[in-house]
Amino acid sequence: MSDRKPVLEIEDLSVAYQTANGLVNAVNDVNLKVYPEEIVGLVGESGSGKSTMAYAIMRLLKGDAFVTKGHIKVMGEDLYALSPKELRKFRWNKISMVFQSAMSALNPVMTVQTQIVDTLTSHRPEMSKAEAIKRAGELLDVVRIDRKHLNSYPHELSGGMRQRVVIAIAIALSPGFVIMDEPTTALDVVVQRSILDQIREIQQVEKFAVLFISHDFSLVAELASQVAIMYAGRIVELTKSGTLRLGERHHPYTEGLLRAIPHLTADEVVIEGIPGTPPNLVNLPSGCAFYPRCPLATDECRKARPNLYQTDNAIIECHLFKGDREVQHV
Repeated sequence: MSDRKPVLEIEDLSVAYQTANGLVNAVNDVNLKVYPEEIVGLVGESGSGKSTMAYAIMRLLKGDAFVTKGHIKVMGEDLYALSPKELRKFRWNKISMVFQSAMSALNPVMTVQTQIVDTLTSHRPEMSKAEAIKRAGELLDVVRIDRKHLNSYPHELSGGMRQRVVIAIAIALSPGFVIMDEPTTALDVVVQRSILDQIREIQQVEKFAVLFISHDFSLVAELASQVAIMYAGRIVELTKSGTLRLGERHHPYTEGLLRAIPHLTADEVVIEGIPGTPPNLVNLPSGCAFYPRCPLATDECRKARPNLYQTDNAIIECHLFKGDREVQHV
């Protein structure tokens, strides 16, 4: 991939929240690259920093959240160097986002057609209303919704249909990079499968790159070519999705997530959770943040933050991999 330019390049990114108890580092020294037409998964427990990172990439951090260091480039552009006018033009044309809750993302008092047309004409003022209406119909075709629903309001659609409309709006202007933040979380298993299949089909046709964020390990492993595992604001492993199984060499946290996937035995469903709880970001443990929950932790884990090591299939931040080649970033 070294001869291709990444569509997303994150370098030493840290994001903090100002709270009554001081600064909370929700994202800490993160490096990540996503290349054209690639799907990269981002997985971790709730509170690991996944959504904060997504909002930082979109430059949508609000209130007391702010970037404390690092750089984010999308399609070669430093998003934090753009003026508000330039940023408005850049969003949706080059980068877009599918948000967690379709009902929150859609305006409840506007029809599907109005919302799609509004997106198109706001970012492409040269487009006529007739052209925008035609494009709205084409987008519903792409996400397999009958065109009669152009005149429907969000509450008249099922959860899966609403999510498809949000995806249609995200790809309306053919961006090169799309962030999908838990797009199937509120949907049942059958609808999840349908949405995933459609994301894969649309991505292969439209040729955009995807950062797919989820807490569902098995879901991401199936969709993505590479998976970044996030814990306490850091990416502790970047691995090929095809190796995400027990028996391969992984970070102890990754192994814990793999064991937590329910599996069937002869007469029961077995779920093996990770002991303990994620750390308090206000007062992170010294050394490796995972060591209080890690069954393989040593004194070194408590004292010093591990470096990154390159294995055959992954880059892992863990002292257990000291025999492998040390690298500077994922």
